[in-house]
Amino acid sequence: MDFINHEVSKLNVTVRLCGMEEKFIINNIYPLYLHDLSEIWERKTNRYGVFENDDTRTLTEQNRVVFDIWWEHPNVLFPYLITVDDIPAGLIFVATSPFIPCPHYIDYYMNEFFLLRNYRGKGVGEEAERQIIGMMPGQWEVQTNPTERNERAKRFWRRTLNTCTNGKYSEELGHHPDAGEMLVFRFSTSSEKVSN
Repeated sequence: MDFINHEVSKLNVTVRLCGMEEKFIINNIYPLYLHDLSEIWERKTNRYGVFENDDTRTLTEQNRVVFDIWWEHPNVLFPYLITVDDIPAGLIFVATSPFIPCPHYIDYYMNEFFLLRNYRGKGVGEEAERQIIGMMPGQWEVQTNPTERNERAKRFWRRTLNTCTNGKYSEELGHHPDAGEMLVFRFSTSSEKVSN
């Protein structure tokens, strides 16, 4: 743990809302995220090499149909860009009602969280999570694949939420309307400074 804290202290990690003028950066990163997920969810590309179940032919078409919604609903959907020393390092997509699977008890749903491999294991993900929940106090939910194929992400969320919430989070199996069984983490943050 000291190694991780020492590493991240040397890096300038920033999480910022990604506007339309920088959307192309997330468009560039997103296929790498889908590639990582394909191993966990055991998904293949369609016949055109795009990670979609239909006949989407290009990444541009995929972005238009599936992805652009994140910039069409300001103050409801929040596409964040993670940078390290001003270089793109990942993304975080946060949804609010009505775009969350269980809107009756949470304020924020961590829809996507992705860090490029070069930045993993250095405390960057934890620092990004600390920043995002610090900016958006309230009731949170994070869901991830519960299978053994996803052990790295499960360890990340347990360690990170334990640190960022002082161990005040819950974990249980739940059901996502589209993805099926998921491991669900819930926690609450206040407007006070999130734990370091």
